[in-house]
Amino acid sequence: MKMFYLILFVWSGLFTTSKNTYQQESISDTDITRLNEQVRDLRTMISSSSKYNTKIAFLIDMKIKSGKNRFFVYDLVNNKILDEGLVAHGSGSETGIRGNLKFSNLPDSKATSLGRYSIEKAYKGVFGKAYRLLGLDQTNNNALKRAIVLHHYSAVPCEEQDYYISNSHGCPMVNEDFFKRIERIIDTSKSNIIMDIYY
Repeated sequence: MKMFYLILFVWSGLFTTSKNTYQQESISDTDITRLNEQVRDLRTMISSSSKYNTKIAFLIDMKIKSGKNRFFVYDLVNNKILDEGLVAHGSGSETGIRGNLKFSNLPDSKATSLGRYSIEKAYKGVFGKAYRLLGLDQTNNNALKRAIVLHHYSAVPCEEQDYYISNSHGCPMVNEDFFKRIERIIDTSKSNIIMDIYY
């Protein structure tokens, strides 16, 4: 546990200044309001079980277009974003209208499922190291059955861009650099980190 707090402290020092500045420039007031609402609900949920990490949570805002950072590593103690990165949504979530997404929990839908996930044990899959995701809500409780996992993929860019990035088969898919950063947080946590995907 001491090692986790040490890494978290160093991590905060590396990202606090740049991310707070970035937040003011790139995340809209509407996005921040939505994030704060999710954090409030997450705190209530996390406090109900000792198996969840009460210091860190991951939040993914699907209202933000995929070319912009929308995966947030959030410090629940100090109420701030520690890190952020690009994340793909499922190809089955496309509606044909840019910026409008749909969501599904059905097998073979290739869509993103909204809701809260518990990040489970890592395994080695097609894309290398990945983390199984346990869906905790009615909207995502087929995650294990659908093989929805947190993984990286080389086609996901590291930098923000004005156009949309590639899609996944329903998994939250990030670039390799960002994966390495969140991997350190996940692997040093003694309790399960919650990831919340919302819209």
